[in-house]
Amino acid sequence: MREENTNPLRIDIVTVFPEMLRGYLNESMLKRAANQGAVEFGLINPRAFTTDAHHSTDDRPYGGGPGMVMLPDPIMQAVESVATSETKVIMMTPSGKQFCQQDAHRLAKEKHLVFICGHYEGIDDRVRQLLNPEELSIGDYVLTNGAIAAAVVVDAVTRLIPGVLGGEGATENESFENGLLEYPQFTRPVEYRGLKVPEVLQSGNHKAIAEWRQAKAEELTLQRRPDLAQALGLPRKPEEKSGKTRKRRRGNRQASNENNLVEPQALPQEETGCSAATVQELK
Repeated sequence: MREENTNPLRIDIVTVFPEMLRGYLNESMLKRAANQGAVEFGLINPRAFTTDAHHSTDDRPYGGGPGMVMLPDPIMQAVESVATSETKVIMMTPSGKQFCQQDAHRLAKEKHLVFICGHYEGIDDRVRQLLNPEELSIGDYVLTNGAIAAAVVVDAVTRLIPGVLGGEGATENESFENGLLEYPQFTRPVEYRGLKVPEVLQSGNHKAIAEWRQAKAEELTLQRRPDLAQALGLPRKPEEKSGKTRKRRRGNRQASNENNLVEPQALPQEETGCSAATVQELK
C-alpha cells in the first residue's frame, strides 16, 4: 500500500447512475477516508459526453438480440476526460476475473483508478479493445448495473489505505488476509440469552487465545469454504500444528517440487493469490 503523507488515491467511476453511488461514497469509512485526504472520489456520467437531444448512451445490438448495448464514444470520452499516464482503468464485466483480497491490496497501491460500469446488455467491445482495461467480476450473480459491483471494489480498496481504519495492522486478522475466514468475535455482556463468551477469551492468556482463534478460523474455513481450506492444506495433521514440524514439511515439499518435471506456468502478477473458482458478474 502507499506510504503515509503522499498524494491521495484518486478514484473515478464512470456510470450512467451516479446518484446510486453519491450517498454511498459519503458515508462511514469512505467519507472518513475522503475527509482525511487519503482518497478522492469522482463520479462521471457518460451522458455528459453525448450530442443528441436525448443524451443517449445505448443503442440496439448488431446481429440482433434483446436489450441495448452501451455506446462506445460517451464512455471513451468520459474516461479520457480524467485519464493520465498514471491511470489504471478497470471494467466491471461478467467475463472478468474474480476479485479477491489480494487484488484489493494491489489496487490500493495505484495512484489513479477509473472504473467503467456497464448496464443493459453490456458495453460495445471496442471500448475494451481500445482501453485494454483490467476486467473484474465480483460473483456468480446478476446485478442491476456495474456501479454496484464497483462500489464493492472501491470499499475493499479504500479500507486498505494506511490510516483509514486507524492503527497499523487493523486489517491483518480479517477474513482472507491469511487465506482463512475470520474467527468468531464476542463482546459484552459475558452471558446473553443463555450463551456465554468462551472461557479462553476471558482468560487473559494471549497464547491460548491465539491458538483458539487459529483453530476456530481453520474450522470455519473447512466448513464454509472448502476451496480455501484445500489451498491451505486443511485439515492439518496434529504434528503440523508445531512450527518446527511445518518448517520441516515445507522443506520436504520444496525438495519434492524441485524433482517434478512439470514446471508451473507463471501467471501475471495481477492474477495471482486468488481463489481458483471461476466467477461471473453483472452487466
